[in-house]
Amino acid sequence: MKVIILAAGEGKRLQPLTNNLPKCMVELNGKPILYHQIECLRRNGIIDINVCVGYARNKINCDSVKYYYNPEFSKTNMVYTLFCAKELLNSDDDILISYGDIVYNDKVLNTIVNDKSKIGVVVDRNWFDYWSERMENPLDDAETLKIDEQGYIYELGKKPTSYDEIEGQYVGLIKFRAGIISSITNLYETLDRNLMYDGKDFNNMYMTTFLQLISNNVTPLTPVYINNGWIEIDTPSDLLLTKYLKI
Repeated sequence: MKVIILAAGEGKRLQPLTNNLPKCMVELNGKPILYHQIECLRRNGIIDINVCVGYARNKINCDSVKYYYNPEFSKTNMVYTLFCAKELLNSDDDILISYGDIVYNDKVLNTIVNDKSKIGVVVDRNWFDYWSERMENPLDDAETLKIDEQGYIYELGKKPTSYDEIEGQYVGLIKFRAGIISSITNLYETLDRNLMYDGKDFNNMYMTTFLQLISNNVTPLTPVYINNGWIEIDTPSDLLLTKYLKI
């Protein structure tokens, strides 16, 4: 298995912590977010770790990690960053994709690693308590996630109008099985660069938008359920919620 960590962003909402530091290098309990991820992966036997960098990349220096640079980090989004490491998507290995601003425990990691779906998308069913501590009105920040009768995700990443549209929250952790990756890259290559995607131009497409396109055109998305065990670091106050890691 190969791991691709998407860590090119500036993390503006974490300022001033990210004034001269990439988001993934902000410290959580005395250790950079990225180090927490890498240690968890290695602790569980995953050593082929690749990091897509951009903003303040000279501040990221981890041993035995391969780097891919997104020179357009200031005007692109995560899907563009992922395909800066396109060569990794031509291998015969499963690919685990992780956002660079999350930390998860061993149980969460092993849940997605052991999933046999073509595409597994980690979904936190116990998201509400966590979101309620992060913000006054969880509905303002949460995204839709709807499950069909077959148990697949048929919508994600949209703005919800009610809690009925949220059957969990996507956490920023995905696994592509090796046999489906070529179809995913083919889809990306054939998308019209001149269209808008959920209100964004091609280079700024959200990952959830791309996952929706995969669901509509390639293969269903399987929810891989967890109940907490992870946190997202988006604002300085998020650094105080490590109890949701349950470690």
